[in-house]
Amino acid sequence: MSVARLLRYAFREAGAKLKKRLPRPPSWLPLLLGHPVPGGWYATFSRGIARIPHLSSFLGKPVLLLPASFLASILLMRINASCSGVLLWGVKEAIPSPTLKSRLGKAAEQGPLELPGALYSALSFALYMRRIRFAMHFARKRNIPLLRLEDGFVRSLDLGVRGAPPLSIVCDTTGMYYDATAPSDLENLLASDWEPNEEELRTARESMERIRRNLLSKYNHAPALDPSCLPQGKGPRILLLDQTEGDVSIIRGLASAESFMTMLGEARRAHPGALLCVKTHPDVLSGKKRGFLPREVLGDDVLLFDRDVAPLSLLASFDEVYTVTSQMGFEALLLGLPVHCFGLPFYAGWGLTHDYVASPRRTRSRSLEALFVAAYIRYAKYRFPGFDGPAGILDVLTLLSTQRRLNEANRGAHACLGFRRWKMEHARAFLSSTGGTVEFFDEASGALSWAAARGGSLVVWASKEETTLEERCRSHGIPLIRMEDGFLRSVGLGSNFFRPASLVFDDLGIYYDPGRPSRLEAILREERTPRELAEAEALAGELVARGISKYNVNGNDDLPSLPDDRPILLVPGQVEDDASVRRGGLGIHTNADLLKAVRASRPEAYILFKEHPDVVSGNRVGRVPEELLSRLADGVVRTCPIERVLSLCHEVHTLTSLTGFEALLRGIPVTTYGGPFYAGWGLTCDRHTFPRRRPLPSIWHLVAGTLLVYPRYYDWNEGMFVTCRSCIQWLAKKRSSRYNS
Repeated sequence: MSVARLLRYAFREAGAKLKKRLPRPPSWLPLLLGHPVPGGWYATFSRGIARIPHLSSFLGKPVLLLPASFLASILLMRINASCSGVLLWGVKEAIPSPTLKSRLGKAAEQGPLELPGALYSALSFALYMRRIRFAMHFARKRNIPLLRLEDGFVRSLDLGVRGAPPLSIVCDTTGMYYDATAPSDLENLLASDWEPNEEELRTARESMERIRRNLLSKYNHAPALDPSCLPQGKGPRILLLDQTEGDVSIIRGLASAESFMTMLGEARRAHPGALLCVKTHPDVLSGKKRGFLPREVLGDDVLLFDRDVAPLSLLASFDEVYTVTSQMGFEALLLGLPVHCFGLPFYAGWGLTHDYVASPRRTRSRSLEALFVAAYIRYAKYRFPGFDGPAGILDVLTLLSTQRRLNEANRGAHACLGFRRWKMEHARAFLSSTGGTVEFFDEASGALSWAAARGGSLVVWASKEETTLEERCRSHGIPLIRMEDGFLRSVGLGSNFFRPASLVFDDLGIYYDPGRPSRLEAILREERTPRELAEAEALAGELVARGISKYNVNGNDDLPSLPDDRPILLVPGQVEDDASVRRGGLGIHTNADLLKAVRASRPEAYILFKEHPDVVSGNRVGRVPEELLSRLADGVVRTCPIERVLSLCHEVHTLTSLTGFEALLRGIPVTTYGGPFYAGWGLTCDRHTFPRRRPLPSIWHLVAGTLLVYPRYYDWNEGMFVTCRSCIQWLAKKRSSRYNS
């Protein structure tokens, strides 16, 4: 391993960390210097709002944090016309708060050590309320719209308090959806003569089906319900939803603490002999807040369910739902359950629920689809990682489905064996889960013991797997998972330690070894839905249009002069000691031998040899001696980007190179001399046979399995799993910023 490469990697990582830690200039500094923001901007006086990741993408305009002082007026005087609104979070200014005296009194009862914390909390709250009042006065005095923000109805994988960036928010110019004491944009829309159009209804139906199928909710970190956690027996099951003290949706939803006791009493009266179950709020489970229905107020006839599970998986086990203002009530409607509301949440009062509180403003009846369109499609705003500007709900639901699936796949203990230090962060990221642990070991015996004690798995880099490891794992009852670079890896070479945007995890074998089954082979034998095939076709078109490949390195156009009267055959060079060559070469193990085989097969053709980027950089082996290369190839390319070379060739002849797959995406005929993952499916001309593989109906079946299902994609900037589409966008942006800046 080159010391120079390690130093470059260390300096690059240190520079990235330093850039994150350096203090940033105030966001209003350009205004003070007289540089207006083109197209308008939003002002906020809240540091919390200003720190919301990608807020400008949701709103379509920049968000500037202004000081809550006279300086804000000076700034606005310069560019008053371009300020589009002042942002606030929810309706927190209306929440009653304990006085400083009562806070200190409660702290003194707990002990003198609690007084400093109580004083700090009280002063922080006072400053927070001052900024809110300042923002409201500032907007009113200058006739600037006041916009209130809140988390959307499908927000993220993990909780916001744990740092998960939002994928959805709502922005209300009138009030807020959970505030039934006053109108909101959502309520006004539903109370008007508006009707959703056919496209919106189709989107709503597909979105609702995805939410049900993938158990999606506001937060999506919890596992699905284990049915054995609930008593088994006949008779109706009634679920009561507890909430937390101080929840603004209760205060502004025309409810109170008494509403929860009324709900409990009504459920008992209406369902004698039924199983009554109270669902504890996740914030109560974490110990951060108190609920309204603790164990001490419940009788022996009520089951307290205090596990954190996916809400829809729990709702599906019940026959009716009782709630005050919880969003789970609306999710129960999505499952077709009767819902009883003892407050006035956004979905009550429209003829879909049994309401115990009425609103004179809500007099219309709405269908469930119309309510979904209004709340989830019209009212909420979405963003998609890698894209600038707002996104659609279906994009976000696809992303959350992917994140939830991988989060569940990674749940549990993972012993990683033999990983180099610079690859450890890759394993941590791609094995991350809200319910998982990752440990690294140098010796197989320690890894096996640790994994066996925790019922976990053993993860190894595929090319480093020892011959006896699989048998040792089998004897211990431990799943063996092989990890390898994905097909859309990075902007920069892996041998130069650039982080991977995608990796594959295989519990059967590995995709580049044709001598044994792999998970990719199993995936390619599965049926694909029309939606998956359409997405695969769209992805292939985007890959070709953007010129995205595995490494996306830049280079000079060193193409030789190409003939017009001979077929041009591209032969992509490979790293000769790479595992894909050792296991998939099937008798050919060097670039020189591959060129000899191609020349013997097609003596009349113009053979263009493209040296592998890792070989050109000097990081890996595979260079063909110049004297031999001049006899076997008619032209040589070393630095020209692969997409440029593919656009000029007529055929690709390869051993196992990924270039063959990229050629298939472009409709270029491919001949394989080894056993790459895309050979044997009826899409290539192969020198060998592959008995386990059968012809696929189309190229899009190969693309769907290879790019959509098999790999995992990770966004290092956002710290989350993403989709293939998002990864393509990120690679294109990263390449543009690196090579065009």
